[in-house]
Amino acid sequence: MEVYLDIIWALNLLFDSLLLYLTAILLKRDIKLWRLFVGGLIGSSIILLSLTPLSTFSSHPFAKLLFSILMVLAVFGFKRFRYFIKGLMTFYLTTFLIGGTLIGVHYFIKFDFQLSSSVMLASVNGFGDPISWLFVLLGFPLAWHFSKRHMDSLEMTKIQYDSLIKVIVSINGEVFNFNGLIDSGNQLYDPITKMPVMFISIKDREAEFSEDIVKMARNPESIILGEASISPEWENKMRIVPCKVVGQDHQLIIAIKPDQIILEKDNVQTYADKGLVSFSMQQLSADDAFQCIVHPKMLTATKKVSSVANVKHA
Repeated sequence: MEVYLDIIWALNLLFDSLLLYLTAILLKRDIKLWRLFVGGLIGSSIILLSLTPLSTFSSHPFAKLLFSILMVLAVFGFKRFRYFIKGLMTFYLTTFLIGGTLIGVHYFIKFDFQLSSSVMLASVNGFGDPISWLFVLLGFPLAWHFSKRHMDSLEMTKIQYDSLIKVIVSINGEVFNFNGLIDSGNQLYDPITKMPVMFISIKDREAEFSEDIVKMARNPESIILGEASISPEWENKMRIVPCKVVGQDHQLIIAIKPDQIILEKDNVQTYADKGLVSFSMQQLSADDAFQCIVHPKMLTATKKVSSVANVKHA
């Protein structure tokens, strides 16, 4: 069987460089392209050593670890030990992630093109069946793209999770629980009382709320224009707040002054001294991770409470 050493080396140079680039993306580190090339060159040189008297050494796990260390040092440098170890471990993570994806897909769909020229994944001999050139050429970019997008998604999920907070709202003797998202972009205030406004979605939960709340959430304009009415106990708590939304310069919304707003984060409960809530039928989260958008000002004007009595889940 003919072995095209130049093609195998070029593929490894490309793949090693892409793996190092993905590592830099995950670590949020700025790197120079020439350092990527040097790192890929170091990694791919192990292919050349496999055809020399040093082939026994090049296939040893210690040699592979040494080459990995040299690749990471070439791309990221050495600032401190923790910085280096984090880079090395992330490089191995991306390598196993991409390699595991390709091997998993290969054995799942039983790829076998019966091509005379084939190459082992990551140029490792003696581990399973060979994966065809075509499968590697097509599968590696797809696995790389999937891994990058999945890591970005996980990072956004973590950021969102860190911004989530439990919200307990008490209005007219009723107590409701929500998951809230702290959004620094929410800067809506009542222009008269200067109270911050929190948005709450009751989509798919209308049965849990009174008829007046559902009316305000479904068609606030009809109430503002006097075309529909609500009970006096709600009228006394109602505020008309102007706001700006995408595509419209000005819009009027209905906000309610609740009896109490309690915020819970890390098992610590506090209540907001000031705040209004605006009910809406719009779904705020595609995966229903949160049902309300909390004004960041509500977290600054709070008082710690020891316990909440008679809190029920809506």
